[in-house]
Amino acid sequence: MRLDDGIFLAARAITAQRLRSFLTLLGIGVGIAAVILLTSIGEGIHRFVLAEFSQFGTNVIGIAPGKIKTSGPQPSGIPTSVRPLTLDDARALQHLPGVTGMTPVVWGNSEVGGNGRLRRTTVYGVNADMLTVFNTKVGSGQFLPEEDTGNARAFMVLGAKLKNELFGSANPLGARVRIGSMQFRVIGVLETKGQLLGIDLDDTAYIPVARSLELYNRDGLMEIHVSYAEGVPAARVSAAIKDVLKARHGREDFTITTQEDMLRTLSNILDILTMAVGALGGISLLVGGVGIVTIMTIAVTERTGEIGLLVALGAQRKTILGIFLGEAVALSAVGGVFGLLLGFGLAQLIHLLAPALPVHTPLRFVILAEIVAIVIGLLAGVLPARRAARLNAVDALRAE
Repeated sequence: MRLDDGIFLAARAITAQRLRSFLTLLGIGVGIAAVILLTSIGEGIHRFVLAEFSQFGTNVIGIAPGKIKTSGPQPSGIPTSVRPLTLDDARALQHLPGVTGMTPVVWGNSEVGGNGRLRRTTVYGVNADMLTVFNTKVGSGQFLPEEDTGNARAFMVLGAKLKNELFGSANPLGARVRIGSMQFRVIGVLETKGQLLGIDLDDTAYIPVARSLELYNRDGLMEIHVSYAEGVPAARVSAAIKDVLKARHGREDFTITTQEDMLRTLSNILDILTMAVGALGGISLLVGGVGIVTIMTIAVTERTGEIGLLVALGAQRKTILGIFLGEAVALSAVGGVFGLLLGFGLAQLIHLLAPALPVHTPLRFVILAEIVAIVIGLLAGVLPARRAARLNAVDALRAE
């Protein structure tokens, strides 16, 4: 039998039972649509979360007091108390090779009063390099000037939302703002930064780090953040930071975290979640595969006489096998295309109705979904096709 005759027979068998064929490919289509829709939402959230964290830049290293990852017993004679990070520690990191900026950080939650209004917000103690390290811009005025940390003046920079809450449309530059018993003069307002995973980055205030140590009665810094130049390996900068701090502290009683490592770990977690969500949608593909097995088994039973006639006319067993496998693959492939269109359409509809919900459909998922649909059709059609190919011509014609 010629290839075009086999294709014609398979196509005729599919179109002869239009409703049954449609319901079969609908099962595959719904499964593919579920996979595409769920993975599109998962991939969209993946990109959204990474973009949120990357808005501060990816070349950032954080140092926190205390060693998080420890193993084995503590050597005798070494005190277990954590030595705090100091301003001198921070200054020692400022001129390391490859470092482009360094800011010590101390934060707390306080009531900020100004213009006759009072608002509780997060107050950060930083230095002039904060703009460089965290990729932030000033909307009006200026940021904290470069001053000796021990003699830093009582200046404050407001986040965009905090400025609106305290001063509305009025110009806050030069105004006096109070935190507890301390007075600060507003010298700048930052550009709008938005939210990071529900945290409002604009509802903040920034003061010199030495003033925040005094305000919150702290002996040491909560963190030190260092930014480094593009192209410089994060491992090299981390090693240099570790050497300096170990030399100053006498031991490794601090934790270094690179933004690169954090984003990689976060990306891996989100990839696993996306795959898990896609696997849940894949359950419906199994249901579609069962549907193909059922329909093809019925088709073999209904067309026993046709199979016997083909064998009697000299059709080879592999030809019969190919016809029924072709029908199964064609059903699943068409169902896959239908599912792709349905899933992509639903994803775009959700994005239009809820623009805040990120939706992205990667091409690799589209190709993989269609391949999976074809493989499912091939596997689901094997048993019925083999049963058809093994029918004896005489028995098949007698059954007819």
